[in-house]
Amino acid sequence: MEYDVLLSMLEKREFKELKDELENMHPVDIVEMLEDGLEYGKIDKRQMILLFRLLAKEEAAEVFTDMTSDTREVLINALTDSELEEVMEEMYVDDTVDVLEEMPANVVDRLLMATDEETRQKINALLNYPEDSAGSIMNIDYISLNKEMTVADAILKIRQVGINKETIYTCYVTEKKKLIGVVDVKDILTSGESRKIEEIMDENVIYAKTLDDQEEVAETIRKYGLIAIPIIDHEMCMVGIVTVDDAMFVLQDEATEDISIMAGVSPSEGSYFGTSVFRHAKNRSLWLMLLMLSATVTGEILGRYESAMAVMPVLITFIPMLMGTGGNCGSQSSTLVIRGIAVGEIEFKDIFRVIFKEVRIALVVSLILAMVNGLRIYIMYDQDVMLAVAIGITMIAVVVMAKTIGCVLPLAAKKIGLDPAIMAAPLITTILDTRFKYDSGIFPDRNCVFPYLRYIDRKKTMYNGAFWSGL
Repeated sequence: MEYDVLLSMLEKREFKELKDELENMHPVDIVEMLEDGLEYGKIDKRQMILLFRLLAKEEAAEVFTDMTSDTREVLINALTDSELEEVMEEMYVDDTVDVLEEMPANVVDRLLMATDEETRQKINALLNYPEDSAGSIMNIDYISLNKEMTVADAILKIRQVGINKETIYTCYVTEKKKLIGVVDVKDILTSGESRKIEEIMDENVIYAKTLDDQEEVAETIRKYGLIAIPIIDHEMCMVGIVTVDDAMFVLQDEATEDISIMAGVSPSEGSYFGTSVFRHAKNRSLWLMLLMLSATVTGEILGRYESAMAVMPVLITFIPMLMGTGGNCGSQSSTLVIRGIAVGEIEFKDIFRVIFKEVRIALVVSLILAMVNGLRIYIMYDQDVMLAVAIGITMIAVVVMAKTIGCVLPLAAKKIGLDPAIMAAPLITTILDTRFKYDSGIFPDRNCVFPYLRYIDRKKTMYNGAFWSGL
């Protein structure tokens, strides 16, 4: 709906027509309309609250769940206790917990007052699970069947209790609360009414435990294409389910966190525009400071070869190119390995396979880069073949080293329990710059390492090996 049409209906107090229009809109679209309207000044808080009050209870609960925490807080402060209670009654317990975790203490107290005693107990039970566990995101409302039930009995139960469940597409067969099987509603509806659930249920159940990491649970849902996965406790009793929509949010949050870390930014739960300038600066400054201080090591190592650079200043012009190419190559490898780790394609046991593959890739890539760069040097530096050869060989060494380090570090980080995303572009580049400078001094006393060094030696412009030392 266009904002001018919406505002016109509000001003004319055509509430019935406006309510009908809102009923035809998806809750997500309503949230987007309200929040964009507030952000860009097309509607004010009073108009947003009035629009929210026109929504039906079920739709209002969905809209409330999908809103950002700041918008929710505005609504909570404006709604009466009875209105807030109606919204809370229509929300699923797991969504309620998510809302409570984002609200300040005074708002949480008011929300809890709007819920009944039974719901508060359920909420407290979920809040007791660790933050990143499956238990913290599970929904305790699911359909449980008995294996002795007939299909007709199961259909009757689904009709009776299904309205209050988040999903009814998969039902769970339990015996003394222990999970013994699953059955799809499709199988129930397409089976004879006299057949027992035991005959059509699947005993090969994919499940997760309450303390399992929520990212692993979400990945299991993705891997097996599940609508929901049952969650069991340490006694093998079923306590809830994690649905595919919750899994999507988990994967989105984890991807956001990995992208932030890979860019050298501390993760933030808020949106880009919803995070203050000072918060953004704080999240970025720490990493930039660490990388800046790490880069001073590179400068110190480079200073050791100042005399060599003074003899042949042209060598300095190649350092940025070699460092930049090394950093880029390392970032390519680390990014692909991090992605492989994230989707379960690469594990630490594959480290030698990964190294072997990356070294072969590095050889092909470095030969291409060395030939192109050698041609450039030959043209730009008075057809100096020896210089082109020396820089080309150095380029090959840098690329091979960079890709090897770039693929190993994320796997090593994963092995010792760190987030592999830490070993991404900024840190890889800094490490490679330092390693490149350090390794460049290992041949200063070895005579005639490359043909170009013999060329330099004959001219007596530098001591043997100074060229490699300088780089």
